Amino acid sequence: MKKLLISLAIVFGALIFSSNAKSPIEVVKAKGDIVIDGLVNEKSWQIALWQPIDELILGTPPTTEDFSGRFKVLWDNQQLYLLVEITDDVLFDQHANPYFAYWDDDCLEVFIDEDASGGEHQFNHNAFAYHVALDNQVADIGGQNEEGSAQVVLLNDHITSVWRRDTQKPHNINWELSIRLFDDSFQGDSSRPVTLMKQKKIGFMLAYCDNDGSPQRESFIGSTFIKPIEGDKNLGYITADVFDHIILID
Repeated sequence: MKKLLISLAIVFGALIFSSNAKSPIEVVKAKGDIVIDGLVNEKSWQIALWQPIDELILGTPPTTEDFSGRFKVLWDNQQLYLLVEITDDVLFDQHANPYFAYWDDDCLEVFIDEDASGGEHQFNHNAFAYHVALDNQVADIGGQNEEGSAQVVLLNDHITSVWRRDTQKPHNINWELSIRLFDDSFQGDSSRPVTLMKQKKIGFMLAYCDNDGSPQRESFIGSTFIKPIEGDKNLGYITADVFDHIILID
């Protein structure tokens, strides 16, 4: 069934994307340095607009106390900057091993398609599905092993990540990230990030895995509406056709 789902996602990717297409989100350029410290005290964040994280992809719809989220994006020539404001009444990280079942812990998932080309990326680097854990480890599927199983890789050098609790609202966290973008020729440590420039269009989606203490995540909530295939909306880790687009402006 999973192989059938993957095949359907690839074959009908263009159809999914066309039905899901909307105007790109405009991302303004940072007017000064952004320090990744979770303090959110740079003036540039004030000029970026909030975007919601409110589309249920998988699991049970959470209450607003259980989970709610929104985000902002900025850029400079070296990287994207992401600010995520999350309400989560239980922060849960049951797996110390960052290679194992990372999607069943509370984590932020950042989907990036550097050239906005769309297409399948589950076992390649046509696009990335970064899972950023509460301990700031960054995991993605990097290919398949000889048995055909997914091979997980850590890409901690792609994303710098710091989150802090809001001292006035203890269930709220501010999560700041800087994200270096790599194209589909990425081959590991020898690869270099791309330089960003005005009018560049990037495939982008954000999601949060929420778990309050269960063996598996209870909710998976994203920033993008996804048209389901055979009732399944959890397609972002398979195909970039379901991503939104952002466009970089001054």
